Amino acid sequence: MTDQPPVHEPTNRRRQFLGRLSLPERTFITDALRTETVGGMLLLGAAVIALIWANVWPQAYQSVLDYTVGPSAPLHLDLSLATWAKDGLLTIFFFVAGIELKREFVAGELRTPSAALLPVVAAVCGVALPAILFALVNSGPGGHPGGWAIPTATDIAFALGVLAVVGSHLPSALRAFLLTLAVVDDLIAILIIAIFYSHGIKFWALGLAFAGLVLFWFLHRRGVHGWYLFVPLAVVNWALMHESGIHATVAGVAMGLMLRCHREGDERHSPGEHIEHLVRPFSAGLAVPVFALFSAGVAVSGPKLREVFTQAAPLGIVIGLLVGKSVGVLGGAWLTARFTRAELNPRLKWADMVAVSVLAGIGFTVSLLISELAFPDDPALAARAKTAVLVGSVLAAAVATVLLKLRNRHYRELCEEEDRDLDGDGVPDVYQEDDPAWRARVGEAAHPTTDEGQDPSPGPRDRPGQPG
Repeated sequence: MTDQPPVHEPTNRRRQFLGRLSLPERTFITDALRTETVGGMLLLGAAVIALIWANVWPQAYQSVLDYTVGPSAPLHLDLSLATWAKDGLLTIFFFVAGIELKREFVAGELRTPSAALLPVVAAVCGVALPAILFALVNSGPGGHPGGWAIPTATDIAFALGVLAVVGSHLPSALRAFLLTLAVVDDLIAILIIAIFYSHGIKFWALGLAFAGLVLFWFLHRRGVHGWYLFVPLAVVNWALMHESGIHATVAGVAMGLMLRCHREGDERHSPGEHIEHLVRPFSAGLAVPVFALFSAGVAVSGPKLREVFTQAAPLGIVIGLLVGKSVGVLGGAWLTARFTRAELNPRLKWADMVAVSVLAGIGFTVSLLISELAFPDDPALAARAKTAVLVGSVLAAAVATVLLKLRNRHYRELCEEEDRDLDGDGVPDVYQEDDPAWRARVGEAAHPTTDEGQDPSPGPRDRPGQPG
């Protein structure tokens, strides 16, 4: 038994994407966003430090990036610190992304095809249009079409960090859209990296990595516990994937997808939820900021910034992030709502979606990674691509900030409505509106009676001068 009244949810209603979330789902997303917001602030701080370091002490910064550590045999792991950050630490980020993706498919918005349609189409359009715009800008002489994937990624942590700085009261449903969009976006980025940026595949190492993943899945499904067993196995799987020629971060995604994310029996948390709870702070608080520290340090000067807007590759990145992302996400969402049964919550406005679509143009972590993968033999071009990623992300963040400020009062009113708890029982009223007992209880609290049992508030027949 519980002291709290039951949470009643409407029945026999068509599922709306961005409609009211169930209370457990809302709590889970709120906790996740809280951690990601802190991680976004750390990511922003690391990027600023990298820029200052690379421009004030460039030789010291480069010497740290090139410092080599690790065993050379048998898996050639004598890597630079920059590579360890890119291939090693970032694997933890993709491991968490794999768990998030699995959870969305089994317990989140993506489990229902009708609810999943809108964010999936929005994410696909938000990837396709930036790639198309980049290809068009780089189709002429001197272009570099190989970097088409750079402006396709959204950095959810950075985007939520911007929200924290702005101080917006963005409704939870719209925040959930941004999170779901980023999960689908991450899946597409993973597929792009695995298919288009893997070279010289060694099938013996890939076969052993696959066997290691099968062993990981088998032990997990058999209920075997113990970090001392799974962590070494994960490291071996990562090393084999790195040696195989497939980008090592794919190993992290694969292991995240193998975790069980639904609850069984009397479990309070599924194994996936428990492991994500443990690993997410390490990913958001250390792995991603360190990667940003080793990747975002590019020379910034007047001539360098001019190159961003005068050369095809960096210009394509800026246009892709600022225009392609926002138009693609918003257009995909609108077309889906216009021509399918998917629909937004009636309390949300398309002006809100405009702001969030522009916010999706903040491409940082994965965009910086793809910048290095797209131009491995041209460090100067990779550096210009990184500069373009920073410029495009800053412009998207600035435009989104203006739009969010304009919507701030509307957001605050929506949040106050969602969080209202008139009877003080700890459960938001929106989850109890269909409960007759709750309505009676709240009615008594909102309209106290006099000693004679009459409502003191004047009605049309109680006002002075009105007939009795």
